[in-house]
Parts: sequence; C-alpha cells; structure tokens
Amino acid sequence: MMRAVFKNRRLRCSKKQRNIAPTRRIDKILVANRGEIACRIIKSAQKMGIKTVAVYSDADAHSRHVTMADQAFNIGPPPSKKSYLDSNKIIDIAKQTGTHAIHPGYGFLSENANFADEVQKNGIIFIGPPSSAIISMGSKSASKDIMSAANVPVVPGYHGSNQDPDFLHQQADKMGYPVLIKAVSGGGGKGMRIVRESKDFIEALESCKSESLDSFKDDNVLVEKFLTKPRHIEVQVFADKLGDCVYLYERDCSVQRRHQKIIEEAPGPSVTPELRKTLGEAAVNAAKAVNYVGAGTVEFIVEDDTFYFMEMNTRLQVEHPVTEMITGVDLVDWQIKIAEGNAIPITQENIPLRGHSFEARVYAEKPDDGFLPDVGKLEYLSPPEEELGYVRVETGVRQGDEVSVYYDPMIAKLVVWDQDRDSAMRRLKNMLQDYHIVGPSTNIQFMMRVLDHHKFQDGDFDTNFIQKYEKDLFQEKPVPSNILAITCLRIILDEKAANISSDPWSDGSGYRMNYDQKRSITLNNNSEDYTITVTYNQNNTYNFQIGDRAYINVSGEINGASLVAQIDGTLVKAVVHSLNDHFTTFVDGTEFEFKLPVPAYNSARTDPNSLLSPITGVVSKIEVVTGDRVEKGDPLLVIVAMKQQHIIRSPKSGTITEINCASDELVDSGITLVSLSD
Repeated sequence: MMRAVFKNRRLRCSKKQRNIAPTRRIDKILVANRGEIACRIIKSAQKMGIKTVAVYSDADAHSRHVTMADQAFNIGPPPSKKSYLDSNKIIDIAKQTGTHAIHPGYGFLSENANFADEVQKNGIIFIGPPSSAIISMGSKSASKDIMSAANVPVVPGYHGSNQDPDFLHQQADKMGYPVLIKAVSGGGGKGMRIVRESKDFIEALESCKSESLDSFKDDNVLVEKFLTKPRHIEVQVFADKLGDCVYLYERDCSVQRRHQKIIEEAPGPSVTPELRKTLGEAAVNAAKAVNYVGAGTVEFIVEDDTFYFMEMNTRLQVEHPVTEMITGVDLVDWQIKIAEGNAIPITQENIPLRGHSFEARVYAEKPDDGFLPDVGKLEYLSPPEEELGYVRVETGVRQGDEVSVYYDPMIAKLVVWDQDRDSAMRRLKNMLQDYHIVGPSTNIQFMMRVLDHHKFQDGDFDTNFIQKYEKDLFQEKPVPSNILAITCLRIILDEKAANISSDPWSDGSGYRMNYDQKRSITLNNNSEDYTITVTYNQNNTYNFQIGDRAYINVSGEINGASLVAQIDGTLVKAVVHSLNDHFTTFVDGTEFEFKLPVPAYNSARTDPNSLLSPITGVVSKIEVVTGDRVEKGDPLLVIVAMKQQHIIRSPKSGTITEINCASDELVDSGITLVSLSD
C-alpha cells in the first residue's frame, strides 16, 4: 500500500502543468540501496509500470528487495564499503542492464555529490538533486552560511574550516556547555556527540571524527551550542526543474535516542498554522537558494516561539510516509516524474492536509541496555495487517531473515493514519500490540510506553523526552501470574502434542488410576525464577498454583504459535512462541521472555576478571596492550555495530593480562574481550 486514500477528493493541478511532457522517459530504474527503502521504491516503480534492478551484498542474497525486483546483481561482500558504497560497480551494472535512472534511496550514496555526477556523466538520470545542491546543503557548515545569507536564523556555533582539536575545544569553552559536535557531512544520528563538560570534549571529538570518517569518508565537524529544550521539526519540500517549489507541511521528530528518531508524526502537534506557513516558506526559500530539484527535507530546531535552521537532507527521508498519509501524495512517484522533467503536479494551495499520521520505527535493539543494537535470526515475525489508507508496514525482511551486524538494525516502519491525533495514536498502539517478533530484542514495548506517557499524549515533549522521563519509561515490569500460567499451559500442550506413545502411563492427559498427577515447572525471566505447581486433572484440564494464586480447570488449544486458553472462566487469546527451551509470550500488548533454567552443574561460571562483549560487532580500535595499568572507566577498545561506534570501558581498575580480540575482528555478544587482574 503506497499512500493514504482520500475519499471523494482528488489532487488538483493546473492545465499548464498537466500538458508538460517529460524531457526523458524512465522505463527502468536501478535501486542503489537495500532493505525497506529499496522495497518501497520498487513498489512505486512497479505501480508506474517501470522495470527495476536491485543490487545486493553477499549478506542480502536472499533479501526481500532482491526477490521483488525484475533483475538483481551481487555487488560484493557484506561491508558497505565493499558493496553498497562501491559506486563504480553500481554504475557498471546500470549500464550493463540498460537502466535509464538510478534511485539512491537514503543513506549509502544518496548524498554523495561525486556519485551523482558520475551517474549523469554516464548518461543515466540521477533521481535526486543536482550535485551542486548536494554539496551546498550536504555540508552543514556551508548550508548554515547559505541560510545566514538568506536571513534564516541558525544555531550559534563554529562552522569554519579550522579542525585543530585544541582550537575546537577553545571554541566550545567560549560557547559554554553543553555543546553539540556534529559531522559536517553527517546524517542519521551518526557522527554526533553531546558534550556537557570541558574535560570530556577531546575524547568525544575523537570518537565523533572517527565515526564520521567511517560513515561519510569525511572527519570534518562543527561545534554548536546545544539547546536544552528543542523540538525537532522538519519540512518536506519538493522542487522541479522548471523553478517551482512547494512544501508538504512539517513532521515532528523529537522522540529520539542516540540522535536517531524512533517515533515521528505529521503534522506537528505544537505547530500553529502561522508557524507552519513561516517554516514552509523558509524551507522553500532554502531549496530555491541552491537551485534544488526533487524531494528534500529542511530541518529546524524549534524552542518556544523561535526556530533555527539545522540542516537540509538532500534525499528522501526515512519518515516520508507520514507526509504521504496526510497529503495523499506518493513522494517516490513524484521523484520519478520530476526526474523525467515533469512539473510538480499540483500547486501549493491545492496540497491537502488531512488528519494525523504516526510512524514508529521498529528496531532490533535493547532499550533497557542503552538501546544497544541487537542481531540475529527473525525466528518468528508476525506484523499487523495493513489497511489501505490507515496502516502501512514498510519492511525489507521476512520471517527467517537475519538482522545483520553490517547494516542499520531497523526491522520495519509501522505507519498509521486517522482523522485526528488521538485516534491515530490509539491506532498506532493497537497495531504495535499486534506486532510480534521473536529473535533479536526489539523496541516495541518501549514505544508503547512512550505512547502511554501523559506528556507525549498531551504533545508536550522535546528531544530530551526519553532522558527526562527515564524513570517512567524504563520501569521494571513484574511478571503477572496469569502470564506464567499461560506459558506453562503452552509447555504442557506442546508436550501433549508430541506424546504419540500408546503407553497409558505416558498419556499427557495426566490420567493415573484415580489420582491426579502433580509436577513443578520453573520459568526464568530476567534472572529470576518462578515456580509453578501443576496438577493434571482427569478431565484434560490443569490447575496451576503460583505463590498464593490458584488457577483451576485451565484448558486450551494451540494452532501454530497461537494459543486460545480458558483461564479463570475467561477466554484468553495469546501468542506463545517456543524455541528449544526459550518461550516468548504475547498477551494483550505485553511481551515476556522465559527460559527453562539450566541445571547448576551445566551453568558456566563467569570470571569476574573478564570483560565480556556487550554487543555483536567489529572491533575497530584497541586502546591498550597487555601489561597496561587502567583505571575504572578508561576506554579499552571500540566496537562498531550497525554503523555506530561503542566505546568499551574498563569496569574496574587493574592490569590488562590478556586481550582476546584483534582489530577488524567480528566478535559475538558475550565473548571475553579483555582479562584484567587487580
């Protein structure tokens, strides 16, 4: 499903615009990307009758975007530098297949001016802005100079070319803390660090520069004053080659972690009609100042009634679907038509703004562990059903696929629309409750807690929302006794289904010549054991005793992962997925993970002098050697996972006795990285 459907309402365009013919017709597009955005682009192209070519790394050989495209070509091993960032291979494949245009999606080569130039030099259309606009707006320093010249307010800071660490440190000290270090060529939350004290500046600068160099091949940064109560408001703009430019209203992207958005909405709940018009016109002026073409997003920081230009993303944004839902516009369709030379199909006054839309990014990550990304096989994947005009699930994965350490950990984007904000919020929560994933940890439960928070519901939040309400959002949840009962019932019914013996003494019904069988089942959740006493009744029902709570005559039926149970006289519908000795139980929007405890004689002992890897990733830098004396909190090594750098620090003071990893080595979560002695 590609767009919201507005009943009895059509987008209107002028007669002049309808009669403009394209300068070059596009009949085949190479999508230079992967995952959900590649699938998204292919869908629109197919709807327009355009053939598509996919590219893929070794890790993505069986991915969804590969099977959706008309043709698909391998471009190298999993690391992005050797595959999705190899512009020469991509252009060669485009020429080989007779491709008319290349769509870069977002990330990877989407904001690479050299790539855009090379595409054009080879007689292929680049579906995006001219390289001059990418250069002007792709550099955060240069774009701020352009905005200042256009009288658009910018955040105070140093945006110059002097990259000497001591000089930048001095500039930060002059501004006063907190400050934000930001990669000049950055985006997507990468190459950004907030520094709250002068003593932390140099380490944060080094980390920011290293991450920026890895992600963008450019380690230049700028330093800005960090505003304490900002809202992140961005405006979608669209420009054609004929000089026309429009804005398609704003999106509020203030709910973020690690400088990356997780919930976006349109329109912004705090934006008045007057501010909407002012921001929209400022965004259009920004685009026109660099002769922009295609889809772009102008981002602003808004604090109270004042707004500051932040940056312009010269590509399609991850969160573009919420704009499509409130306007009825297929932005990828527009991108392709504008690239052909067509005019924007409607005028500014005819762009509708209807209802409210949310997007929730479903990530493989551990919110309770600092939002560390997670990896692994999607053992069970059951998304909510899409509904035309109301619910979209934008994804590039299927059940059985792997979330890889090499790429962004986003599993899907869940997009909803309804008549007003409250209704759309309710719909989003209902859909999240129906989103069931087993394998890597996800942020689904965390996002539901965000939606339940009264400040979010009131629209009273800023980019500090998660930090400000950390105690509310990260509360430990006790395991309800009915969840334990339902999980136990699943275990018993699985055993019964597997019992095919004709021996009456192994009958799973519990029949034992005039007496009821009893047993105990222990389930472990977050290192805490729960013991359930089970009585097998002679009528194929079960009694559960959980502490002081008793459940009598419990019964149920299973169908795949689904379980329908009769418990306490109530019909309960649940999903309980079992994998070996692990169980994931979904009931009424809650999710709990259990495992059967490992016997004490089988459990491995953890050496208190060993530092275990908290994450699966690639070791990019080792800061110490054997024999070094370190203090608690000192950096020992850096691991890169999902394009983010994670500094691994010493958990205590001591001496390095052994280093069990090497630079560029892929390490699994839980392995011993370093050993220390007191």
